[in-house]
Amino acid sequence: MGRAFEYRKAAKMKRWDKMSKIFPKLGKAITVAAKDGGSDPAMNPKLRTAIQNAKAQNMPKDNIDNAIKRAAGKDAASFIEMNIEGKGPHGVLVFVECMTDNTTRTTANVKSYLNKAGGSQSPNGSLEFMFNRKTVIEFEKPEGLDLEELEFELIDAGLDEIEENDGTVYIYGNYTKFGELTQAFEEKEMEVKATLQRIPTSTVEFTEEQLEDIEKMLDKMEEDDDVQAAFNNLA
Repeated sequence: MGRAFEYRKAAKMKRWDKMSKIFPKLGKAITVAAKDGGSDPAMNPKLRTAIQNAKAQNMPKDNIDNAIKRAAGKDAASFIEMNIEGKGPHGVLVFVECMTDNTTRTTANVKSYLNKAGGSQSPNGSLEFMFNRKTVIEFEKPEGLDLEELEFELIDAGLDEIEENDGTVYIYGNYTKFGELTQAFEEKEMEVKATLQRIPTSTVEFTEEQLEDIEKMLDKMEEDDDVQAAFNNLA
C-alpha cells in the first residue's frame, strides 16, 4: 500500500498509544452510554460496546466501573456530543467529533488547532456530505474463520462490506445497523472493536512532507480530552 500508508499507520498507532489520553475519552463514552440507556450492560447495547472497546484498550476495571457510576451521580457532568468541521493544512478535510461539558472551550481549542496548522473552521454541515457515517467492526481473524460464510451470516444484520488487511477483518455497515451488527458478534461470543466512523466519499493523496504537517495537527486534536475522533479524507 506504499510508504504513505505505512507512515499514517505508524503515526496513528503512536497517537493511540497515549493511554493517559485514551482512558478519559473511553470513560466519557461509557458515562454517556450509561446516562442514555441505563447502567446495566445487559440491557444497554451501547454501554456493552463502550465497555468492550475500553477493555480492548486495556482500560482497568476500576476505571470502567467509575465511569458507569459517574452517570448516576447527581453532580455528574452533562456531556454534550458536538461536531466541528474544517480544512487543515494542504486542504485536508477534517470532521471532528467531540464530547464535552463546555462547548465554548472545545470550539475554541479545535479552531486553534486548525488555524495554527494553516487551516480554518468550516460552517457546520458544510462537509458532512463528504463523509458516510458507518458502523465499523474490526477484529483479528481467528484461525479457520471462513469470511464468505461470515459475510452471508451478517447480511441480515446490516453488513455492507467485509474486508481483510494484514490479518485484521473489517466489517462495514450503515450506522443505523450498529446494534444489530454488534449483537450478532455478541451471540458468536467474539471479541471485537465496534465504532461509528465517518468514511470519506472521496480521498486525496498527499506527499510525505504534507502528511507530516497533517499528522501534527491530528496529534494536537486527538490529544484533546474533548475530541473523540478526527476523521479526514486522507487516501
